[in-house]
Amino acid sequence: MPVTLTENAADRVRTYLQSRGHGEGLRFGVKTTGCSGYAYVVNYADEIKSDDHVFESHGVKIIVDNKSLDFVNGTEIDFTKDGLSETFRFRNPRVKGTCGCGESFST
Repeated sequence: MPVTLTENAADRVRTYLQSRGHGEGLRFGVKTTGCSGYAYVVNYADEIKSDDHVFESHGVKIIVDNKSLDFVNGTEIDFTKDGLSETFRFRNPRVKGTCGCGESFST
């Protein structure tokens, strides 16, 4: 299953990449942390490595490292604004539970 972006998320990534003047796309993965096990990691990618998986959504590349793919496959990434708060949100069909603070998840 592909990793996808909503139109809002794609617009945000495109705007940021244009303002910084370089970049391949959005790097998306997980790290081990928190009380539930894993947390999402979102950065802008300046390179695509040989073992990366590349998805494209609304004209934007999403780059996922091989170790993270099993945890994020099928995730839809959204971008929301609420007042001064801006954040990426994740709809991941593999998540079985989240911690009370919402910072980590388990599969």
